Parts: sequence; C-alpha cells; structure tokens
Amino acid sequence: MANYMGGSATAMASQIAEGFILVSAATIRSYTPGELGQLRFELEKIQRDVRALVPPQDDARANQARNRRIGRLSSALQVIGGALSVRRR
Repeated sequence: MANYMGGSATAMASQIAEGFILVSAATIRSYTPGELGQLRFELEKIQRDVRALVPPQDDARANQARNRRIGRLSSALQVIGGALSVRRR
C-alpha cells in the first residue's frame, strides 16, 4: 500500500495543484516507480481538467490562479519524470 502524503494519489495530486505539497526529489524518494507512475497519472488528469477550464479574459485573479495551478502541476510532473528516468538507468 502506498503511503501518499494526502492519503491517496488523487488526494496528493489535488494538494500539489493547490500548493499545499511541494514536490522535490527529497519528497518522492521513498516512492516506488509504480507509485510514482500512479501519481503522475493523477497529476496529468488534474492538469487536463485545469487546462479545460478557461476563465473569462477580464478576470485576472482567476487567470493567475489557473496559471499557478498549471505551473505547480507541470513542475511536479517534471520532477517525477526526472526521478523515474534516473531510477530506470
């Protein structure tokens, strides 16, 4: 059983998107490649959902919040992808 910070991969991914959990090589060190793959899947799913919601052009705060979520998700995916590529060597 995976020991995700939020309780499950889905919960951890949503907490990453909201900025409650910051992903670094140190925070994902204890996860297996399978667990990282599941977390990656959930992050990609949330990222698709966030990108699909387009706020009105004149709502600057909503646009900034959306862009921050996308940025957090993208950086988490990069860190996980890098960790998976190092572990496969």
